[in-house]
Order: sequence, then C-alpha cells, then structure tokens
Amino acid sequence: MNFLAYALGGGGGEGSSGGFGAFLPLILMFGIFYFLLIRPQQKKSKAHKELLSALKKGDRVISSGGLHGLVTGITDDVVTMEVAPKVRVKVSRGSISGVTGRS
Repeated sequence: MNFLAYALGGGGGEGSSGGFGAFLPLILMFGIFYFLLIRPQQKKSKAHKELLSALKKGDRVISSGGLHGLVTGITDDVVTMEVAPKVRVKVSRGSISGVTGRS
C-alpha cells in the first residue's frame, strides 16, 4: 500500500518538488508556443509592413481579394490600382498581399 501512496505523490515530501519545478512545464510550453507560433507570425507581420512601406507607383500588386493590378496612386491608407485600361479601383493599403512585379 505504501507503493501506491508514493506513486500518487503522497510519499512524505521526498517526491514533491519546489515552486520552480511546478512551473517548469508551463515555461517549456510557452517556449514552444513562442518559437512555433508567435515568432513566425511576428516575422510575417514585419515583412508585410516592409512590403507596404516599399510600395510605389508602377508596382504590379495583388490584393487579398485576388485582384491584380498596377499601382497608379498611393496615399497613407489607400492605393489606387488600374485593373484594366482606364479602369481604376481604390483599395485599402493593408489589403495589398503581395507585389508580383516592379517597374
């Protein structure tokens, strides 16, 4: 019966760990989440911000809705794209998902 008490952790204090030992699994889980989820998302966000800041007139872009066009005008938060000859569309600058070609 003593074996069962030791296996369940009630064995007189020998098997019980201190305060740091209880938090070690949580620290390890946070480290795993940081390197597998948080850090890659931060890198992707940083790269997207750099892409938007480098955007200039004459770039061929694609929006997050799948609209391809040529940048004809840029303001702080709006991009004017020409999707066909003499057809211009204004989209939010944040909705530009990529640059397909630069002029």
